[in-house]
Amino acid sequence: MKRIEHIAMIAHDMGLIFEFLGLVSLLPFLVLVIFREWDMLLPVASAPLVFLVLGGLLSRISYEDLAPSFSGTLVAVALSWLAIALIGALPFVFGLNMSYTDSIFEAMSGWTGTGFTMITDPETTPRTLLFWRSFTQWIGGIGIIAFGISLRRKTRVSLFRLYRAEGREEELVTSAMTTSRRMWMIYLVLTFAFTGMIMTAGIPLWDSLNLVMVAIATGGFTIHTGGLAFYNNPLLEMLLIPVMIAGAIPFKIFFFLYNGKVRDMFRDQTVRALLLIALAGSLITSWDLFIFGNLPLTTALRQGVFTAVSGLCTCGLQNSDPHTWVAIPIAVVGMMMFIGGAMGSAAGGIKVNRVMLAYEGVKWWFRRFFVSSHVLVPLRFGKRTLSKEISELAISRNMLVIVVYVLTIFIATVVSLHVYITSFDIEEVIFELVSALSNVGLTVGFISAASPLSIKWIFILLMWLGRLEIVPVIIIAMGFVKGIQEDITKQKPAPLVYDHHELD
Repeated sequence: MKRIEHIAMIAHDMGLIFEFLGLVSLLPFLVLVIFREWDMLLPVASAPLVFLVLGGLLSRISYEDLAPSFSGTLVAVALSWLAIALIGALPFVFGLNMSYTDSIFEAMSGWTGTGFTMITDPETTPRTLLFWRSFTQWIGGIGIIAFGISLRRKTRVSLFRLYRAEGREEELVTSAMTTSRRMWMIYLVLTFAFTGMIMTAGIPLWDSLNLVMVAIATGGFTIHTGGLAFYNNPLLEMLLIPVMIAGAIPFKIFFFLYNGKVRDMFRDQTVRALLLIALAGSLITSWDLFIFGNLPLTTALRQGVFTAVSGLCTCGLQNSDPHTWVAIPIAVVGMMMFIGGAMGSAAGGIKVNRVMLAYEGVKWWFRRFFVSSHVLVPLRFGKRTLSKEISELAISRNMLVIVVYVLTIFIATVVSLHVYITSFDIEEVIFELVSALSNVGLTVGFISAASPLSIKWIFILLMWLGRLEIVPVIIIAMGFVKGIQEDITKQKPAPLVYDHHELD
């Protein structure tokens, strides 16, 4: 009975999220009116209509205010993200007559902030639908649950855990509605401020707004077929770098700026580590393109710096075609994508925080080898000293997530090579799969509208897994298998028991 009560409460809260998405999904109608694309009226209305109807039904479920299990919350968020992608695909189905698979791919890429696209000619695509793509990435960047929290006057435990289940930092969510709305307003102000900054590079308002929406959300959709190469503007690429970095650092950092604590921003260890990795990766990639790729130094720097930062920030914007690169810089950018941004940001990947903890954990393990077993060697991480028990648990969980990521990429590579015979080199296939799992969107051209159906669904699954950091989906799978095993056990006939007197 308690399980049903937990499901009812989580369903009620997810209904509120869907209602919120239904309301904000009305914003593209403003673009429709501005550009007079009246034939897009019904296609654009399909998503908010379904969100509002579904949200209205779920939010009216009666519930008892309980503390749900974290595993149950993870499953709820996983299924909700899947439902959001299925609903978000409707405007592409009705507006562009795309297949439902391609539409789901486009929607999943949008909501998860990945940046792969099935639209082959953005120039002929209605601007309302181009804005819908950018808007899904902008909303998905800060987190759908975070936006929903801002609507509530009182945030319960279930919404706290829904927020954590999105791979966010729980400390950002407080019981005060004003704090959640402040987070929303900061995101909005940053978007408008960066849009003005991009316009100084000679980019029109429409283009600037769409670029900033996807860049700060670490997405990657562009409104031109050639992507950033359409503009051929080095200043634009330079200005987009801080926008991408802003999307990859913890959102709590912007509260420091809001309160005038600029120095605290650069004192944060995660921000320092992110900037250091970005600098090192940019220099190595540029050097490899110059030495092994035989590119001119200025071209190598331009392509290497932007692509490396875009990869680390898990932003799919690219000013070059990595398919023309040699293998070494592809491997470096692939590693940057695998690492990703910081926890509590819009970025994907395994997160810089986990890399930092893994590094400190390895040092801690080796230090213990050189002392007596009776000597306690504490682990210091994040300005805190952790006990042995907590340290071992934290490091074990941390390494488990990293190993699961690696295994997922390995399995996806093997499956992809079996179902799709391709001329792409194996390092390019791995690059593309890492890009999908880390919600990046950088591409060598392996995935496209011409790809087989099986490959598209593999990428849809990887983008979904990456946005949820895999764990919730594993819990769903384990629960499904456990349920089957229990059903089989129940169906087995009971062993026969004979009475000895009857046998005689």
